[in-house]
Amino acid sequence: MTTTLITGANKGIGHETARQLIAAGHTVYVGARDAERGRRAAERLGARFVLLDVTDDATVEAAAKTVEADGGLDVLINNAGIETRGDGNIVPTAATVTADQMRNTFETNVFGVVRVTHAFLPLLQCSAAPVVVNISSGLASLTHLSDPDHPAHFYPGVAYPTSKTAVNMLTVQYAKAFPGMRINAVEPGFTKTDLNGNTGTQTVEQAAEIIVRMAQVAPDGPSGGYFDINGPLPW
Repeated sequence: MTTTLITGANKGIGHETARQLIAAGHTVYVGARDAERGRRAAERLGARFVLLDVTDDATVEAAAKTVEADGGLDVLINNAGIETRGDGNIVPTAATVTADQMRNTFETNVFGVVRVTHAFLPLLQCSAAPVVVNISSGLASLTHLSDPDHPAHFYPGVAYPTSKTAVNMLTVQYAKAFPGMRINAVEPGFTKTDLNGNTGTQTVEQAAEIIVRMAQVAPDGPSGGYFDINGPLPW
């Protein structure tokens, strides 16, 4: 039985990913910082709940101990993420973004990935087929955002794409450091969720497809890559 932990899984893409992986036979931990919402989500899904706030060392360390006591971990999905938006669902631009907004975004989207990955590495290293999936974004692609002929070029925000580009670099460096693991970054697509004020153009079911695929990658599969549903993306 494959055991999987998904951070930020009480709603949205994380919740749907949990549902699909449970259907595929995984034992899934729903990681959530809100205990009530997390427990309700786990009950709906037939999953296990673990209190986990990716910005808080104590909850992450406690979650790792809980999962270890229950038998260990095979797959880690770093899904929890935020995007700062202001009035009218507007993202801070290069002209308006502040250091505090950047710091807040990085605390969840980047430092949270490091914090959780670090805490669960010992458990993953005990797995026969360890996998890490980092949820990135198409907005992390320097190639696409610098190309005036690509739609992503016109996204005006700074904090979110910068944080996801950092996630891509973390993915590359972790994959090199742990060649026995399959560690990849994925772009779920522009999905209707609370993160973007429900302005996305695809469903959570569609978004979860690439995450579920990479969560089940074989031991001889790719590692250190950046993928969407159609294949590798340019950095």
